[in-house]
Amino acid sequence: MSLDGWNTLLVLGGIRSGKSEFAESLVADASTVRYLATAADPGDDPEWAARLAAHRARRPATWSTEETATDPRRLADVISTARPEDTLLVDDLGGWVTVLLDPAHQPADDTATVDELAAAVRSCAARLVLVSPEVGLSLVPTTPLGRAFTDALGAVNRAVADACDTVVLVVAGQPCRLKPRRHPTRTVRRVTGRFRLRRPELPRCPLRPGRPASRRRPPVLRRCPLRRR
Repeated sequence: MSLDGWNTLLVLGGIRSGKSEFAESLVADASTVRYLATAADPGDDPEWAARLAAHRARRPATWSTEETATDPRRLADVISTARPEDTLLVDDLGGWVTVLLDPAHQPADDTATVDELAAAVRSCAARLVLVSPEVGLSLVPTTPLGRAFTDALGAVNRAVADACDTVVLVVAGQPCRLKPRRHPTRTVRRVTGRFRLRRPELPRCPLRPGRPASRRRPPVLRRCPLRRR
């Protein structure tokens, strides 16, 4: 999949979809990468600790890791102060939302914090890749905490997707570009405040250079019924 010309890119995907591996492949050509880890301390959860260990094992030795789980606002600060020569990889926004909703950081203006993150992404001077879970395709959680998480993450994904110049959804290891959208047959051009569809150029006629090939089918010649062969 070709993704040329991007500066800020959001990678969405479900659990075990391959979104993190795809995001890491996008910055594999960078000499150094600042990896922004958002997950909180696993505590006494061995399964979650194993997941984090697997992520750490995939990172090259030239990458540096910065933990942002102690303060939700730190992620926006790091992104907004990054230099043009930096390459940042944020994995993932689901962990950031978990920290944001933690009672230890409440009460807080969550909407303002999300707006700060979106503004930092939009003005980021560095090459930036963000990973986030796509939870909007599952059932509505039955618990209040689950509903609060999915609602908050959905709002974060929408805000960050709007701020990024490229958005990719990874499904079963297959990346699908969502933004910018490219139509194979027509483009949209803004003219004097109106949107106008521009038809694609026709291929040139090989028999008459300088004239485009006709859209119409050639006429069917029929023999006169009164004329014998």
